[in-house]
Amino acid sequence: MDPILVTSTEEATGKTAVALALATIAQDQGHDVGYMKPKGTRLQSATGKTRDEDPMLARDLLGLDREMHELEPIVYTPTFVEEAIRGRENPADLRERLLEHYDSQAAESDLMVLEGTDRLETGGIVDLTDPEIADAVDANVVLLSRYDEPEDIDEILAAVDQIGDNLAGVLFNAVPDAQFDQLTTDVVPFLESRDVPVLGVLPRIQELAGMTVGDLADRLGAQVLTSDVATDLFIERFTVGAMSAESALQQFRRTQNAAMITSGDRSEIITAGLEASGIKCIILSGGFRPTSAVLGKAEERGVPVLLLQSDTRMTIDRAEDILRTGPTRSAETVDRVRELITDHAEVDSLIDAAPE
Repeated sequence: MDPILVTSTEEATGKTAVALALATIAQDQGHDVGYMKPKGTRLQSATGKTRDEDPMLARDLLGLDREMHELEPIVYTPTFVEEAIRGRENPADLRERLLEHYDSQAAESDLMVLEGTDRLETGGIVDLTDPEIADAVDANVVLLSRYDEPEDIDEILAAVDQIGDNLAGVLFNAVPDAQFDQLTTDVVPFLESRDVPVLGVLPRIQELAGMTVGDLADRLGAQVLTSDVATDLFIERFTVGAMSAESALQQFRRTQNAAMITSGDRSEIITAGLEASGIKCIILSGGFRPTSAVLGKAEERGVPVLLLQSDTRMTIDRAEDILRTGPTRSAETVDRVRELITDHAEVDSLIDAAPE
């Protein structure tokens, strides 16, 4: 059975959950399934030590008796990239290492599932982009994509060109109700008329799209300043309040289900955030506590306010990392995505797909 490589048009599309859902479905069908994430990009430090939880979750769910360096042979740190630029990382040696670990697992499996990185071009500096890896192992590529507006199809078609003959098809994930009909009625036939197979359309499920304010506060270790405000609202994205109040309000009004990050001493930005219906939470950095008037307005509008001691840059990095990685790293999420794939995608095609 040909290997599957799950890649995507952008970050945070649910690659881990989809890859592991496919792997566990195949395992339940009686296949011996192996897993690999060739390039690890979620890193603990620049020293090369990985904190990528995706291979660890895969090892637990699939019962793999493999070491982390076998499941994730290349740790793609900033230091690694700098060393590659200086010529201290040899692309041929890296390719050989990757293929050695791949072949070792493939020899004991009848299906290998590979998880790609957040961008198709990641790894280009050492000739190991996702399309290049797919070529190296002759994998069927499942291209995961969101769909919010028709212009997204340009990005999909560009990705299809990069992947080439290894494409098994496109799997749309987390499609909002408002776009579902247009996608299935107009976009899917258009893509198929361009010889781009569509493997399924998975609807957006709120609990998979983000996390609650309460969960976010716990993960951040933040102090909740609005004790009388519920923290069960879902956050799907972040926006940063670093401009004038007027510009901030215009920006905030264009976003939905967002947490706004700003310094606690920017009362005018905080007030602008409270005026926008799409701002569901405010995260204050720098340990600056806002005035009682600002907190009173937040409680009146039902918007939780979180306080962190870290500076704005560090707060942004921590918050984005948590939101990007948190929803996918659990067995429960994989089980939910399995249900969606079974109900809304051609499971046999996903597992057995072979490009014409």
